[in-house]
Amino acid sequence: MKNRRFGLLAALMPLIGMAQQTLPTPQATTAPLAPAATQVASAIPQERLITLDEAIALARLQSVDAAVALNELRTAYWEYRTFRADLLPEVNFTGTLPNYSKTYNSYQNADGSYSFVRDNVLGLSGELSVDQNIWFTGGKLSVTSSLDYLKELGSGGSRQYMSVPISLKLTQPIFGVNSLKWNRRIEPVRYAEAKAAFISATEEVTMKTITYFFNLLLAKEKLATMRQNKSNADRLYEVARAKRKMGQISENDLLQLKLNALQGQADVTASESNLNARMFQLRSFLGISEQDNLTPVLPASVPGIEMVYGEVLDKALERNKFAQNIRRRQLEADYAVATARGNLRSIDLFASVGYAGKAQEFSPAYRNLVDNQVVQVGVKIPLLDWGKRRGKVRVAKSNREVVRSKIRQEQMDFHQDIFLLVENFNNQAQQLRIAEEADAIAEKRYNTSVETFMIGKISTLDLNDARDSKDEARQQHINELYSYWYYFYQIRSLTLWDFERNSELEADFESLI
Repeated sequence: MKNRRFGLLAALMPLIGMAQQTLPTPQATTAPLAPAATQVASAIPQERLITLDEAIALARLQSVDAAVALNELRTAYWEYRTFRADLLPEVNFTGTLPNYSKTYNSYQNADGSYSFVRDNVLGLSGELSVDQNIWFTGGKLSVTSSLDYLKELGSGGSRQYMSVPISLKLTQPIFGVNSLKWNRRIEPVRYAEAKAAFISATEEVTMKTITYFFNLLLAKEKLATMRQNKSNADRLYEVARAKRKMGQISENDLLQLKLNALQGQADVTASESNLNARMFQLRSFLGISEQDNLTPVLPASVPGIEMVYGEVLDKALERNKFAQNIRRRQLEADYAVATARGNLRSIDLFASVGYAGKAQEFSPAYRNLVDNQVVQVGVKIPLLDWGKRRGKVRVAKSNREVVRSKIRQEQMDFHQDIFLLVENFNNQAQQLRIAEEADAIAEKRYNTSVETFMIGKISTLDLNDARDSKDEARQQHINELYSYWYYFYQIRSLTLWDFERNSELEADFESLI
């Protein structure tokens, strides 16, 4: 009997060797195509190896999420440019060219009676002004020059010119809110927040890329594993049939191995469907053609970095959009209170100083000038409004307190999130090392179990357990690697700091916009 066992083992050794083959490494096909077959081959999916760094670079360049982040940055930039333009002088021209009127108008006579007078007039007017907003007072200063022309049409009609060669005008609210001054404090903070948000959004694109990349990697590894398991199950079933004929295994073990072979086929079909879904997801996100059959490459190494909570928190508070967001919301709450207080009463000052002249001809209208001065003070003070305006002030103050309370809570949550994230990242390095070692051990154990099963030392249950442990260890290894990179880029997105190069994350905003 012993000789028969070893004779059978010698005959089955080629099958054992095939069953122990490791997972094949996918290779890109680079064989040249014949010219006549080029059109047909263009419809055949082409294998394309892609690393994690390449996927990240493509996502930042041509993904929809990256385009959305860039457009949001451009919107914020032009809003900031609009604010800056409000602080600069503005040149305007206004005119009526022409103003023709041929109507009847009512006219009051000297005795108090009314009559209708025929009006047949052509008028032209134009004004050129240079306007400058005064941000520290909230007023506006204008230098203007204007010319008006009036022509009575019909027989005997006269004409006149009136010129204002130069006039200096000041419009100034006395107690109202100074919107320009508040915008000068708020808008730079808002733009700084938008720039930080763009860099954070770029890192969030990276995080999404990592998720899709590892989903595809897991699906690819699982399909390769399921195919290898099916191949092993088929070969083991053939071996079991031979051993059953020799009476070395039971009918129950033979049936169990046949079920394993059938289940292997079902697992391969399900894994192929999952791989196609993950492939489409990554290709769509990266903007890659459907003709490219992506093969993700497992990252060979990870940076050996140890994060320190205090340093990470300081960088996050200094550079993250959250810090700018808090500052902006505080300023906006204060601005709302100032606006409500400014609406309690309204006093506006208008003053105009200059010269004016008139004549029937154009040139004399600019000679013999006389003073042209206007001073107006408009007042609006509510005497009885049933507390409406003071109520709005109290509402604005209450809203400001709500904002401050929310900010305090968000700051506490932000600190806690940073602490937990740093702890998870530092622990993840150890988890990754454990998963790598467990993957190697489980693979070795499975190979040993196959050999042991061949000589009848273990049952099919033990063999199945070794196979399942190998598959779980492989997937766990990839999952731990994914978690490591995800935590790493999540910290980058919060701190806007590159911990590998020990430098800040920056962008050339001028070229981007």
